[in-house]
Amino acid sequence: MYLLVGLGNPGKKYEYNRHNIGYLAIDNILSSLNEYTEREKFNSIIYETKLNNQKLLLAKPLTYMNNSGEAINKLINYYKITSNNLFIFHDDLDLSFGNFRLKKEGGSAGHNGLKSIVNHIHNDFIRMRIGISHPGSKELVSNYVLSNFSSYEKKNLNSILNYISSNIEEILHEKEKFQIKFNFNLEQLEDKFNPLEKIIKLFK
Repeated sequence: MYLLVGLGNPGKKYEYNRHNIGYLAIDNILSSLNEYTEREKFNSIIYETKLNNQKLLLAKPLTYMNNSGEAINKLINYYKITSNNLFIFHDDLDLSFGNFRLKKEGGSAGHNGLKSIVNHIHNDFIRMRIGISHPGSKELVSNYVLSNFSSYEKKNLNSILNYISSNIEEILHEKEKFQIKFNFNLEQLEDKFNPLEKIIKLFK
C-alpha cells in the first residue's frame, strides 16, 4: 500500500498559495483517477482508490502546514505504511518553478511542514520536491510562500502537475530513480512573452 500526502494549509484563503502546491498535486492526481472514496479521519482528508489492483491512499492533512507531522504520524501507524511507500508532495524554494525532484531522506531545508514530519516520525520517506523558485531574500520567504501563484505561473502550473499525475505509477515504483523527462523553462518563456519587450517593439 502506498500513501501520498500533499502538504498545505486548509481553507479557501490558502487554496492557491505557493505553499499549497502539495495539496494541488494531490487534487490533480485525483482528477486523473476514475473513482475513489473520500473521508475525514486522523485530522486529514483521506482518499482511497486502487492502482493496478493495489491499494492507494492519498491525504491532505488539516492540521495546517506547521503541524503536518501529527496527522501523518497517525496515518502511517494506522495503515502500517513503510517509509519506502510514503511520498510527501511539497513546495521547494531551492528549485525554480517548473522543476521537481524525487528524493529520499534529507533535512527539512527550513520547510516547517517537513520539519514537523521529521520530528514526529523519521526522515527516510520519499519527497516529491516541486519548485516554486526563491524570492531572493530570506526576509521575503514567509510572505512569498503564503501568497498566490502569479497569473503566469497559474497558467503553466497544470502542465507540471499533469506530468506528475500521468507518471504516478512509474514514480511509485521507481521512486528516486524515476527519470524526469519534463522540460519546462519558465525563464525562456518569460523572455519570449515579456510584455515590456512587446511595448518596446511598438516604438521601433
